[in-house]
Formats: sequence, C-alpha cells, structure tokens
Amino acid sequence: MKTWESAFNARSDIQVYGDNALGLFALALRFHLDDINTVAAESITDGNDDKKCDIVFLNKDDGVAVICQNFFSQKAKASAPANKASDLNTAVTWLLARPVAGLPERIKSSAEELREAIREGTIGEIFVWYTHNLPESENVKQELLTVEHSADAILKREFHGKSVKVKALEVGSGQLEKWYKDTLSPILVNDEFNIQVSDGYELKGKDWKAYVTTVSARFLYTIYRKYRTRLFSANIRDYLGSRKSDVNINHGIKKTAESSPENFWVFNNGLTILVNSYETPVAGKKLVLKVKGLSIVNGAQTTGAIGSLPKSPKDNAIVPVRFVQTADTDLVYNIIQYNNSQNKITASDFRSRDNIQKRLREEFQKIPSSEYEGGRRGGFTDVIKRTPQLLPSYTVGQALAAMHQDPAIAYNQKTNIWISDTLYSKYFNEEATAMHIVFAFSLLRAAEARKMQLVEKSRKNQDGLTEIEKRELEFFRHRGATYLLVAAISSCLEIFIKKPAPNKFRLSFGEKCSPTQAQDYWASIVEVTAPLCEHLEDAFTDGLKNTERINKAIRTFQSLVQATSLANSPKYQFFSSKVFGWK
Repeated sequence: MKTWESAFNARSDIQVYGDNALGLFALALRFHLDDINTVAAESITDGNDDKKCDIVFLNKDDGVAVICQNFFSQKAKASAPANKASDLNTAVTWLLARPVAGLPERIKSSAEELREAIREGTIGEIFVWYTHNLPESENVKQELLTVEHSADAILKREFHGKSVKVKALEVGSGQLEKWYKDTLSPILVNDEFNIQVSDGYELKGKDWKAYVTTVSARFLYTIYRKYRTRLFSANIRDYLGSRKSDVNINHGIKKTAESSPENFWVFNNGLTILVNSYETPVAGKKLVLKVKGLSIVNGAQTTGAIGSLPKSPKDNAIVPVRFVQTADTDLVYNIIQYNNSQNKITASDFRSRDNIQKRLREEFQKIPSSEYEGGRRGGFTDVIKRTPQLLPSYTVGQALAAMHQDPAIAYNQKTNIWISDTLYSKYFNEEATAMHIVFAFSLLRAAEARKMQLVEKSRKNQDGLTEIEKRELEFFRHRGATYLLVAAISSCLEIFIKKPAPNKFRLSFGEKCSPTQAQDYWASIVEVTAPLCEHLEDAFTDGLKNTERINKAIRTFQSLVQATSLANSPKYQFFSSKVFGWK
C-alpha cells in the first residue's frame, strides 16, 4: 500500500530542495498547495544565521502562518532529537520579538511581514512545526509544549489586543501519514458531531443514502470558525471561490441572518454535506443526528457568510441540509460536479467555467509539454501528484499581474485576482492567450530559479558568492522580490527586442515553445539583468505595497538596463529572435 514516504519520494519537484524538501511536502499536504516552487521561493530561508527558521510560510487568505524547523534522518531511529524542537524557541523569539534592526537579512523580510500581518489581523493562527521523518515522541511533545507557551506569551506581550492562536506540532511520520491519507479522501474534517436537528427523513439509493433535515445557523457558524476552508475539501479542487475573503461573501445572506433570521430557511437553497457516516436520529424530546466527518459540497457561500458574522446568529435562523453518505468514489465526484453545476453561484466563484478559461485550455492543448488548469484543479485523489508540466491557476494569475506591471497585486492579492471581476478581466481577457501565459509564467519561473541558484550557492559556500551576487541575494530575500523582478524585466521588453511593443498580450515565444524551453530563453535575460536588482530596493519600503515607489524603482532599473544594453546586445538579439508579436 502506498504511504506518505513513497508519495514524497515520487515528488521530483520537491526533492530538489534538499533539507527543506520534507517541510515543503508537509505544507503541500496540510494546505493543499498548488505550486510548491513558488512557495519555496518565498518561504525558504537560506542557510547560515537563519535563527532556526528553515521555512516561514504565510497564507493570508486563510489567516495562517507556519514557522518550520526541518530534520531528515538517513537512518531509522525511535524518535527525532528533541533539542531541534527546542530550537524553535529561538525561531519564534527572533521572528516575533527581536528588534527589526538587529534581525539577520535572511529572516528580516519574513519577520516584518509576519508582524505586520498580525497587527493588521490578517494572520490569526500560527503553527510552529518540527518536521521530520521519524516517529513522534513524548520528549519532543514536551519540548514543543514549552515552545507553544513561549510563543503565546510573546504574542500577548508584543501584540497586545490581537487574537492570535498558536499551535506547536510535531510533524513526524505519523502525522505525515495522517495528512497523506486525508488527501486520498474528499473529507478532511473527520471529527464526530452530535447535531441537534428538527424533524427529517431518510432517502436511499443503490450506492448512497441521505438524511434530509434542517440545522441551526449557529452550527454552521461554529464549524466554520473552527475548520475554515477544510470544510470545503470535497470541492476545493474545482471551486476557487472556496478560499474567500470577506469582500466576496454574499452580503445578502449575512444581512438575512442578522436582521431576518426567522426567514433564513425560505430564502436559502440549503446545503449538501458529504459525510463518512451518519446515524438516523432516534425519536425523543430532542432529535440528534450523529455524523462522522463532513465536507460541504454545495453551500460554501452560505457557510462562509454565516461564519463571518461578527457574532453567532440567533436560534431561529435555520438552514435546509441534506447529509449524504456513500463509499463510491465515482459517485462522490459526480455529486460534487452536479451540485455545483446546478447551482452556479457567480462568475468570480466559477472562473473555470467561463469562456475565456475554456478557450485557454483548448489553446494549451497545442502547447508542448504543458498542462493548464484554468481555474480548475484535479480531483481530490491527486492533491499531491504534481506534474512538472503543470501551470497552476494561482501562479498563472500572479505571473500575468507581474508581467503587466502590477507586482504588488501579484504578491498581495493572488486569490483576489480570481475573485475580483476587475482584476480578473485585466489579466484574463480576450487578448490573453496560452502562448502569452507561457511567456509570463516562464519569466516568473526563471526569476525563482535564479533565486534558488543563489540560495544553494550561498548554503554550500557563503564565501563563494561574489559581492554582486551577495547584493542580488539580499534583494531576493525580500518577500515578493520575484514578482517585482518580473515586472522590472517586463518593463524592459522594448529594450530587448528593439521594437515597439504597445500590447504585451501579443508577445509570446509561439505555440511550439514549451514552458521549460521558454524558461531557458528567459534565463539568459534574468542572468544579465538581475545584478541590477539592488536598485529596486526602495520598492520594499513598508512592504511591496506602494505603487508610486514601485514604479519609480522600476523606471530606475529600466534606465540601467538601457545604459548597459550595448554590452548585452548578443543575448538580447538572441532573445528577440525567439519573441513573436512585436510590431
């Protein structure tokens, strides 16, 4: 039987990250990450003087951060060394409490962004992980409890008035196996629930049974607050709207729950909830439905709206629900598909079904060695099977935003690109083509590869870096640096091709060029322009947010590329010969 170890060993895209590979694999399992390469480029610290922070991962959409210490044993042992767990005390202290001016450059940007996110309220939960490939132990557990208490004390002291939960966790072979098995099931929330219901009835089919009833809106409020997007695991691969910000939650639903709770049932279409099992309520004073495991197949909008209310709804707000139990995998997939097809919510929730994404997927069939999701993700059974040929939806959106001079949006609003009609239409419009997506995506990959090349060189031999490379690496340590570099290089396209390019959407390497080949074309451009990136530093003042600062820094970069263009003319000429679509 396949285990997490065989799945991990099969991930060639993760193995290249060496000591950090297991930590990245754990993140992919736990948070269903689409693009581990982009996560690695942003989250991995780079070796010496990292203050025991191997990975600092921020997911502002879900309000979580992960501080990770990694260990991989080449020999079978009873447990992992407990002292590495206690090292996380150092990591937490440096990231959350030490004065910014005294932080090592390797973690400074991560610490600043994490602290700002806590102050802004966009991070409400911090996980502190000790990730390894050995069995969990009591000694490590006790060390991590100390880390958890220390982190909690620091948060209360340094961020007074901010509600941030902290959880220290040993992510060993047992936990990894549990998360791996979770990915093989459409249901990630496997707890047991005793749900008080009103009268209901049961229906049965050949391979399924269902109990139809109503539940209180308070129940949905409680479970959403606890489990968040894990509640939508059965459809999260085909439903980009499941990762929501409050901006996109249906305000009509919230208004009804608050002002007309007695009418909520008649105004709402109800939920379909997939369960591992349920027990039909026994008649009595109170009907209690016992359920094991649940995933909301249809009703994420309703659940998210109720869960985001400032306080729990009133008792008389009830919601129609049907709980469905089946062991048939194909039937589960059809339930997911048909429920969401019959109840289309909004264009911003179902981008994968719009005509632009359908057209792009058809165009990608002509692009060699490429797979494009276009808003869709694979079924729940292949969460951890990521092919090197895949162009993940979120990363494509970020690459397009950066290519078209919006690096702040690329970094800070990756989900909103798909949710906001304004942003979505800016990057995914009638002019967007599969060839242009490859053009933009491959530049981002080339920038990420350049960073990891320098990181690896620094890790092996700090003194092996030239002074220019050291300054370049300092630039890349800023979170969001790859997107800024993409925007800066994109601003210089007319310098490279020596032709007007009034419409960048027309630029590409042609339909016969694979993403890998495209990345090779960009690599030579990144190599000769990246050393100028230190002149982009001002854009990071107060984070990558100030558009005026960003544009000014890019103009400076552009001028320097122009000034050095003669020396790099051969490489620019070769690159220009590969580009289609300029005037």
